[in-house]
Amino acid sequence: MKSTNKNVFLLALMVVGLTQVSTAQAAQPSPPPAKPNIVFILVDNVGWGDFSIYGGTTPTPRIDKLAGEGIRFNNYNVEGQCTPSRSAILTGRYAVRSGTYKVTFGLPYGLAPWEYTVANLLSDAGYATALYGKWHLGDVQGRLPSDKGFDEWWGIPNSWDEAGYASYPLFKESGMKPPMIWEGKKRQASTPAMPLDLAVRGVVDEKYIIPKTIDFIKRNAAAKKPFFVYVGYSEMHPPIVVNPGFDRKSEQRGGVYSDLIGEMDFRVGQILDAIKEAGIEGNTLVVLTSDNGAAPSLLVSQGGSSGPWRGDFMTPPFEGSYRTAGMVRWPGKVPAGVVTQEMLAAVDWLPTLASIAGASNLVPKDRPIDGIDASGFMLGKSQTTGRDSYVFFGNDGGLMSVKWKMYKMILRYSKGLEDPIVTPQFPMFYDLSSDPHEDFNLFATKLDNGWMLFPVLREIGKYERSLKEYPNIKPGEDFKGY
Repeated sequence: MKSTNKNVFLLALMVVGLTQVSTAQAAQPSPPPAKPNIVFILVDNVGWGDFSIYGGTTPTPRIDKLAGEGIRFNNYNVEGQCTPSRSAILTGRYAVRSGTYKVTFGLPYGLAPWEYTVANLLSDAGYATALYGKWHLGDVQGRLPSDKGFDEWWGIPNSWDEAGYASYPLFKESGMKPPMIWEGKKRQASTPAMPLDLAVRGVVDEKYIIPKTIDFIKRNAAAKKPFFVYVGYSEMHPPIVVNPGFDRKSEQRGGVYSDLIGEMDFRVGQILDAIKEAGIEGNTLVVLTSDNGAAPSLLVSQGGSSGPWRGDFMTPPFEGSYRTAGMVRWPGKVPAGVVTQEMLAAVDWLPTLASIAGASNLVPKDRPIDGIDASGFMLGKSQTTGRDSYVFFGNDGGLMSVKWKMYKMILRYSKGLEDPIVTPQFPMFYDLSSDPHEDFNLFATKLDNGWMLFPVLREIGKYERSLKEYPNIKPGEDFKGY
């Protein structure tokens, strides 16, 4: 247990001992009659305010139309970095549980072979599965996408920053092998496919990730086989390189960041067009989200917007770091034109997609699953997602904050990449409905909000109690099971 959180955890255990904990659950809808195809588009480091449907200044007509044809979540929450968010999406578990709570450099990391992903689940349910683009959940055999439920994959095991490595004159003298883009198939060893460098960086979405996604969609549509394709889109991760076809080609866009958002909108449109042309639009669920908030400090202030929220990628746990865009569309099944403040989190995708695919029986019961099944809300059968709180962890595995309804308690926070984590003398509380920018700490401005400790400490207590039966897996550990 982190010493900075010790007193809070003790208080949590006292609080939860005074009352019986209840957990709100979403309504359990009957599964749809046919297994829908699932296209999950995950963009990288796109902020809450980057798409025009969320108030962004770069026009994104295709993404806006996608959001308007389904549900747009204004309270979608991810985790602190690329690896933890992707881990949470695929496992339904807080990343701290699987030892994937931060990006590591040169150390063993990633999902232990024991972990069960959305791809494992849907594959077991009879789906064809594929990943194209970024993985970032392990770079050794046994921890690659083809080992974690994907029938096929093409992309990068780590992150896009490796594209810039070979551009340094002294890189060859480092002794490191040049970064590569890999490919693989289930039950086969993955192999290098081509160099990952700046020459491919700006065109990787155009020439490889999107065409491979479209080909997979068409192949499986023709075979009438349900499919799950996970698209790890490359932008907006540094080094950012503008595609020549979008570099200063529009009067509506004036800079690098805007051009990249413009291309992203176009590429999403290509996927949507392929779904329609394959004649499967009515039986295909499309999800579009980001893995983190915007990262202007990483992009040398070339762009990125957190909308009304405070902070960005490098300043967790303020809302601009964890709250980002999220939308889902399934014509005729997901209600159109819905804009909601209902809370949804990265961990919710595994149980939700399992339910939509009629495979809830495959959700693991031998480990903590932190996600809730929000399919009832997505299918218009419930007024709530079933989630009213979320616990946020830092890249050291320690607790940072808890959000409950519109209130948020912060125990630790970051001022930036080069600054130490700050532990305030007393927990900070914010009312996100009146103060989205988290400027007015309620304990410093009102001091009558002590009651708010009760619900947030209850959530901490639930997590702490689960650790007694299911201790967290250590980073890189070859975990075999509880």
